[in-house]
Amino acid sequence: MSPPDAGAGPAQEPEPDLARRADRALVAAARHSGGRTAAVLGCSVAAAVAALAEPAVLGHTLDLLLRRDPSGPAWTLLCAAVIGAEVALDAVAVRLTGEVDGRSTARLRRLGLAGLLGTAPHHAARHAPGETAARLTAHATEAGKVPAAVAQALAALLPPLGAVAALFLIDLWTALAFLLGLPLLVVLLRAFTRDTLTSVARYQQVQLATAGRLVEALAGARTIAAAGTADRERARILARLPELGTEGRRMWQVYGGTTARSTALMPMLLYAVLAVGGIRLAAGAIGVGELLAALRYAGLAAGVGAVTGALAAVARGRAAARRTAALVALPPLGHGRAELPEGGPGTLELRGVRVVRGGSAVLDDISLVIPGGSTVAVVGRSGAGKTVFAAVAGRLADPDAGQVLLDGVPLRELTAEALRREVGHAFDRPVLLGDTVGGAIGFGAGPDPGPQAVRAAARAAGADPFVRRLPDGYATRLADAPLSGGEVQRLGLARAFCHAGRLLVLDDATSSLDTVTAREVERALAREIRPGTRIVIAHRLSSAVRADLVVWLEDGRMRAAGTHAELWAGEPAYRAVFAADEAQSDESPAPPRKQEAGR
Repeated sequence: MSPPDAGAGPAQEPEPDLARRADRALVAAARHSGGRTAAVLGCSVAAAVAALAEPAVLGHTLDLLLRRDPSGPAWTLLCAAVIGAEVALDAVAVRLTGEVDGRSTARLRRLGLAGLLGTAPHHAARHAPGETAARLTAHATEAGKVPAAVAQALAALLPPLGAVAALFLIDLWTALAFLLGLPLLVVLLRAFTRDTLTSVARYQQVQLATAGRLVEALAGARTIAAAGTADRERARILARLPELGTEGRRMWQVYGGTTARSTALMPMLLYAVLAVGGIRLAAGAIGVGELLAALRYAGLAAGVGAVTGALAAVARGRAAARRTAALVALPPLGHGRAELPEGGPGTLELRGVRVVRGGSAVLDDISLVIPGGSTVAVVGRSGAGKTVFAAVAGRLADPDAGQVLLDGVPLRELTAEALRREVGHAFDRPVLLGDTVGGAIGFGAGPDPGPQAVRAAARAAGADPFVRRLPDGYATRLADAPLSGGEVQRLGLARAFCHAGRLLVLDDATSSLDTVTAREVERALAREIRPGTRIVIAHRLSSAVRADLVVWLEDGRMRAAGTHAELWAGEPAYRAVFAADEAQSDESPAPPRKQEAGR
C-alpha cells in the first residue's frame, strides 16, 4: 500500500458543482488517452488473471510432482509461463501507466490554461499567481494519475473476488473461514477512502495558501528588503505551517491506522484458513497442493493493500482535480462569428452599460457614442471606474447589462481574430512577452510585423533611442535588458502601436513617462500610427487638452462629456479632478488655448 502523497496544491471548497466539473475534466482526460487507458486496464486484468491462475497451477503441479506423475515437468513449464506472463504484463502496465499519466496531466493542464486565458482578466485575477501555478503543476500531475489509477483499481478488485470464488471451488469450509473476516475488510476500505479524501483536501488547502503567500513575497522582494520587514514576511508565510503539520500528520495517521489494522487482520485470516485447511487435509478432503493453493488464494483475497493503494490514488487525484477544475470553471469570454465592416472608421457606442463587481455597480447606465477617428480622454478621480470603462470598451470584460458596439457590430458577436486584430490595448504596467526586445514589440495576433514596423513603432513610442543602446539592440534578450519602469512602459506602447487597429485603448499607458516624452508619444499617436479611434485613460491635464472629447466619470456614472475647454470653463469640480496632478507637474492650471481645445 503506497503512502498518501499530497503534492503541493491549491485549495477549493469541495462544492458539488465543482466536484462534477472536476469529474467531467477527468473523463475528458481519460478519453484523450482512451486507447492507452484501455490497454492499461487490459494488461492489468490479464496480469490479475495470471495471478489468479498461478496458485491453482502451482498447487496442481505440486500434487503431480509428489505423485511422480509423468506430466509433472510439463506443468512445471506451465508454472514458469504463468509467472513470466504475470511479470511481463505488470511491466507493460507500468510502462503504459506512465504514458497515460503524462498525457492525462497534459490534457488537464491544457484545459486549465484554456479556462484561465479564455476568461476575462478580472476573473483570472481572483486566483493568485502562486495558487494558479500549483493548480497547473502539482495538482494537475496528481489529477492526471486518476484514469490509470481507476483502471488499476478495477483490475485490483479481480484477484480478491476471484480468489474468494477459487476458495469455494477448492473447499467450502476454508472459504467460510475466510469470509468471517471479509466484512472487516470492507469497512476498512470504506473508512480509508473517506478519510483519505478529507485529509488530503485539507492538506492541499493549507499548502495552497502557503504557496500563494510565498509567491507574493517573492514578487515584492525589493519592497520587503527596503522596508526591512523580512522577519515579518517570513512569519506571515510560515504562519500556517503548524496547521500544515497537523494535516500532514493526520494523513499519515489515516494511512498508518489502516496499515496497522490490515496488518493485524490479514495474518489472522490466513491463520484461520491454514487451521481449517490443515484439518481438512488431515481428514483427506483436500490435498497438499490444494492446501497451498487455498493459502495463496486467501492471501490474494486479503489483498487490501493493492485495492487500498489504488483507491487512495483515485481519492488524491479527485481532490487535486477539484483544484485544477477551478480554472476550467472560470466563465469563458466567448466570441461570435461576425466580422467588422471593411473600412469602418472605428465608431464606438456604449448603450446602457452596467458593470457589477462584488455586488456593487462600478459602471452604471453609461450611454455614449464616440465618433470614429476621434481621441477620447476618460477622466475622473481614483475609483471612478476608468479602468473598467477601458476594459469594457476593448472587450477585456463584458458588461453585466447593456451593449458595446464597434462600427455597429456588438463586440461580443465578433470573432476572436477580428476583435484582437482591430482592438488594441496598452497598459500602465505592461508585461513583455517574447525572447528579445524586438520580439516583445512585435508580439501579438496575426503575422509577424517585420523589423521595419517594429522599429517604426518603437520610434513612435520613444523607445528607439534606448533600445539601440542595448548590447544587441532589438536582438537583445529580455532577460539581459536592464529596463526601467518607464522604458518597459514605452515598449508596451510600441507593442500596441505595432498592432494598432481601428480602436486603441490606452489604460494609463503613459503614467511612467516624463512630461516631454508623454507629449512626444501623443503627437506620434496622432500623426504616425494608423488612424483610428483612441480611448485614453487620462491623469495628465495635457491628455485631456489634446483630446477631441472628454468623458468625465464619477462614482461609476458619466457625469459629463464634452470638450476639455467646455468642461473646464463650466465645471469647477472638473478642474478639481486635475488638482493633484497639477500640484506635481508643470502643467498650467489655466484653461487651454482655443486652438488646442478642439483637438
